[in-house]
Amino acid sequence: MLYWEKEIETLSRKGIEKVQVEKLNHIIGIAMQSPYYGNLYAGMGIKPGAIEKIEDVRKLPFTTKQDLRNNFPWGFLSIDKKDVVRLHSSSGTTGNPTVIFHSKEDLSNWANLVARSLFTAGIRDTDVFQNICGYGLFTGGLGFQYGIERLGALSIPAGAGNSLRQIKLMMDYGTTAAHAIPSYLTRLYDVFVSEGLDPRRDTKLHTFVIGAEPHSEEHRRRIEEMFGVKAYNSFGLSEMNGPGVAFECSYQNGLHIWEDAYIVEIIDPISLEPVPDGEVGELVMTSLDRKAMPLIRYRTRDLTRFLPESCPCGRTHRRLDRISGRSDDMFIVKGCNVFPMQIEGVLMKIPEVGTDYLITLETIKDNDELIVEVEVKREWFSGDLDKLDRLTREINRRIRDEVLVSPIIKLVEPGSLPQSEGKAVRVIDKRVKI
Repeated sequence: MLYWEKEIETLSRKGIEKVQVEKLNHIIGIAMQSPYYGNLYAGMGIKPGAIEKIEDVRKLPFTTKQDLRNNFPWGFLSIDKKDVVRLHSSSGTTGNPTVIFHSKEDLSNWANLVARSLFTAGIRDTDVFQNICGYGLFTGGLGFQYGIERLGALSIPAGAGNSLRQIKLMMDYGTTAAHAIPSYLTRLYDVFVSEGLDPRRDTKLHTFVIGAEPHSEEHRRRIEEMFGVKAYNSFGLSEMNGPGVAFECSYQNGLHIWEDAYIVEIIDPISLEPVPDGEVGELVMTSLDRKAMPLIRYRTRDLTRFLPESCPCGRTHRRLDRISGRSDDMFIVKGCNVFPMQIEGVLMKIPEVGTDYLITLETIKDNDELIVEVEVKREWFSGDLDKLDRLTREINRRIRDEVLVSPIIKLVEPGSLPQSEGKAVRVIDKRVKI
């Protein structure tokens, strides 16, 4: 088995926790140089060196996205502004954006984590890697770019969208690996087909890295089948750098989370207490290697669980299950708690269903209704009304069995749903607010 940094990736559990305790005590001292943590921790009597064992992290208060917004823009900055070399930020369309600052050392550490992650997924310096992701304030573009370069592979900073250009780049330069969001890859395949091309035959692709938006296992397998590749799940969030937080290895059985760089907890989002291993809860993370703006016990709102078994690859860092959704993505309709991923999981198992869907919540005649618009594969979308009616009833039944709500199903032609270059919009809530 090959490793990027074998000594770190195969540390014993005792060794990992020793590293974490040392780094956490150090990072508390750095964090306290920021106005936010300095005032908060001083008021609570928290000092560097107070952490004796990893469980002591629970003595520290949580940090939330609202805390970041309330202290925008400089409240979490722990170093002099002259030593900050980059920022990344959310769009901030509903208030202050969340802004993350980086020093040169932070960027170097981040690049190494991304390189380690790509190596873990089997990508090597002999590959041609096409980054089909937005560059700029979004972390996916530059995050992967610096990691690819640290790995030593030839990089194609293609950016997002422009599918015909993406295909030409793949064919001109012999792209072997690529990074993109799952919803875009399904649209890209449709363009391959419309151009009379088969990516399995007409490209050299063997590996995709997918992430940035929740997706089901069924969606991943569909991508692999369409392109003839192995598609590896990646996980990251801008508050913890971006990509490179956790990655699948070649066994595709969970995301190895780099515990030398992060402390990871999974809590009940209501009680805020730790959940037993194997139980789904909210992911809480502490950054250990970022100096410009460390975040301690940050509530991500992402829902996942620890996988208790060891991995055959020999890496000893804990593994996370795929992100099953977000605690703030859940919606309630007719008294039932529903996550969009539940509906996607149902749809992607139905052969006639295409690559896109849209969930709309709408008040109709004083009742809240769950409306699901479903793309149907072109060969199935014909004038046979009986066939389409049977498919509508079958989709309705399967979704009802999964979420306990009877949806209104609308079958639509391929490519007719709204599309964007960024993360797919899966839910629109039009309900009357009382």
